[in-house]
Amino acid sequence: MRIILIGNYLPDQQESMQRFAQMLDTGFRNAGFRTEIWRPNVVFCVGPQRANVGIRKWLGYVDKWLLFPLVLRWRLSSKSEHAEETRFHICDHSNAPYLNHLPINQTSITCHDVLAIRGGLGYSDAYVPASPFGKLLQRWILTSLTKAKRLAAVSHFTLGQLQELTSSRNADQRKWRVIHNAFNAEFSPMAATQAQFLLEQIKFDFLTPYLLHVGSRLVRKNRFLLLDMAALLGERWQGNICFAGEPVDLALWKHAESLGLRERVISMVKPDHDILVALYSLCFTFVFPSFSEGFGWPVIEAQACGAPVIASNVEPMPEVSGGAALHADPANAQEFADALLALMDNSARTALIQKGFANCHRFDGEKILAAYIKLLQ
Repeated sequence: MRIILIGNYLPDQQESMQRFAQMLDTGFRNAGFRTEIWRPNVVFCVGPQRANVGIRKWLGYVDKWLLFPLVLRWRLSSKSEHAEETRFHICDHSNAPYLNHLPINQTSITCHDVLAIRGGLGYSDAYVPASPFGKLLQRWILTSLTKAKRLAAVSHFTLGQLQELTSSRNADQRKWRVIHNAFNAEFSPMAATQAQFLLEQIKFDFLTPYLLHVGSRLVRKNRFLLLDMAALLGERWQGNICFAGEPVDLALWKHAESLGLRERVISMVKPDHDILVALYSLCFTFVFPSFSEGFGWPVIEAQACGAPVIASNVEPMPEVSGGAALHADPANAQEFADALLALMDNSARTALIQKGFANCHRFDGEKILAAYIKLLQ
């Protein structure tokens, strides 16, 4: 069987989706399949900047939605691309419109979440507001996604939401199934000496205990809760608060200052993989108070590195954590503060870490890959 993966447009800089496509490509190759990744060519949106604002966004749309469909149709004009043993897999549901240009019975797609779609339809609990054009785009994506004959959703929660959205659209859901995400990079506990050495090189204060959050500054990531949580703990928690990912924005800095926490906030901008593993491995606890997710990769990344996890009690976080995390209401900082106090008990902390290691076996790459091969076949 030959497998052609449809990857994401590089100027969009969607790193997690790029890693996901590469993970599938490597896995399929190791399993003995012939694979390649097709991506929209960068014709108009050249340059290092991300294609998500201003004129670059519209130039990117030309590359993605006007030129690439023509490229797909030209490539498919070759009879070899229609051979029965060829399978196409769209790695990101946001590219669902490409289903309109691929042989539908030979094509599958991964749905990572329906947050933007629900946001475009006006669901406030998605925490993803949409512009007028964004609403049209998300409706187009949903209409295209409904045509999928083979679909993998990354969580039962995401599949349920998708089924709800398509219940009146006559979608053929017989081959829609849940295939959890696998790790898209190596995550395991880093030796303390190595982790300390790496963090020392970037002048990170690892001697002071710290809470860790990994993610963007989107509203749904709920970064403010970590500050409110630390303020409620007062003298019972004197550690730092580290935000890894996008830079801490002005509003968050101002909130930290208003709470007297500014000197305890660390902004770790886009750490490389080794630094990220070091941060996971040495943190006192990993805090993930997100209001909405489709899966929540950082939960299992932290567990795999031996960090105890406190996460939202809204799905799919409990599904992904496998009960190996403490869960709290993302609108209630006091519940998160109480969970942190519970982790000060060494026996409870150790037990939770061990449960986290056990949970990570569910996301073994070989198991996930086998499920995808079954879906494609």
